[in-house]
Amino acid sequence: MDKLDYTELSGMNLYQGVRGHAVKILNRVDRTDAYLDKLLEIELKNSNLSGVDKALLFEIVHGVMRWMGRLDWILTGFYKGQFSKSVSDVKNALRVALYQILFLDKIPDYAAVNEAVEFIKKLQGQKYADIANAVLRNIIRNKDSIRYPDPEEDLIGYLSAYYSHPAWMVKRWFKRFGKEETEKLLIANNSKPVLSLRVNNLVTSLDELKSLLDSVELKYTISKYLPEFIRLNKLTNITDWEYFQKGFFSVQDESSGLPVKLLDVKPGMRVLDLCAAPGGKTAFIADIMNNQGEIIAIDRYESRLKILEKNLTRLKVTNVKTLAINALDFNDNEGFDRVLVDAPCSGLGTLTKKPDLKWKKDLGDIRKIINIQYELLKKGSSMLKVGGSLVYSTCTIEPEENFEIIKRFLAENPNFTLVDASEIFPKELLDENGCVQTYPHIHGIDGSFAAKIIRLV
Repeated sequence: MDKLDYTELSGMNLYQGVRGHAVKILNRVDRTDAYLDKLLEIELKNSNLSGVDKALLFEIVHGVMRWMGRLDWILTGFYKGQFSKSVSDVKNALRVALYQILFLDKIPDYAAVNEAVEFIKKLQGQKYADIANAVLRNIIRNKDSIRYPDPEEDLIGYLSAYYSHPAWMVKRWFKRFGKEETEKLLIANNSKPVLSLRVNNLVTSLDELKSLLDSVELKYTISKYLPEFIRLNKLTNITDWEYFQKGFFSVQDESSGLPVKLLDVKPGMRVLDLCAAPGGKTAFIADIMNNQGEIIAIDRYESRLKILEKNLTRLKVTNVKTLAINALDFNDNEGFDRVLVDAPCSGLGTLTKKPDLKWKKDLGDIRKIINIQYELLKKGSSMLKVGGSLVYSTCTIEPEENFEIIKRFLAENPNFTLVDASEIFPKELLDENGCVQTYPHIHGIDGSFAAKIIRLV
């Protein structure tokens, strides 16, 4: 029984140990629309791996996804035949082994090779095991002389292979930012993510949370732009801590707090969160409102709303009403003081945390989503009271999804005006139009956009 269908292996007996679990997850990322974080979460929950092994599994699958472009460039050069068409088990076992060889100092090269070879032999037989052995040992022998595309002849090809991003993405950014800034952005996207916590003032205070972190010797720094956020100095499984369960904080990137601050909510207001799940921004709005007033939080999927409701319960939020409905079908006669349209987007500002997005998105995804974004903005604006304000936000750095949406809306709706965010935020966070625009390589947080408009009449 040399080859086995993947579905026959779901008993997990063959996908054992950290590398086995890693290959299993990477196979699923390849073959389905599922996102890495969701697959990893399920695997960690259902496995009996130790804490150290779980951390290594996280490191390996994120690392392979982050560096897949470079790994595949190298493997394609050394593989006899077409690496891209090889069996998933072989392809991902080689990626895992090569990631360990190139990026993880604690694992000796020979150990990475032996594990991969034994694993492939078990799943695909001796023939494939011999191929893997030859490929990996050849790479190790030539590790210091691996060639990438010549930047003088093919700069996009070089940046794409060396910094592990799809060529279409590199080409776009190169056109917009030039070589130096593009290279910095690619480097930032490949950095290990920063873990940020938002202090939940409904339950605790910044000072109390700081002293609790001190008591368990977790090192942190106060975030640069928003005092409600704390950056942990290293990744940790903070959600296992009792104070997470007690609602003292959320795990949230600082960029996600910027649109909430820009929205400028007050206790007692009526607020609409049009695309609310999983609820990080909803909870921050409730915190600033001190649970006073009303927030209507909408999402079309019941399952996502259940996650949101669970988060709100944990964070002791009491002024939110949830509604499972397509946002475009929502109607309300009273009107809202504030509307947040945190639009679905390509997510290309979050590649540090979600490296698999690089390989799952293409230009077509951006073209498809801009119509939805525009319709959501129109819908949200129709819900505003006169004098009320709306914030449109995304977690992407692509202009078509950001200011171009706002520009088109303002041209078609003269009863709205754009608010310059410089009254709230430092100039370094803003673009030339006075909208929030952050970049991983400049601000050290996720790439994001937020624009505020006011209804005049």
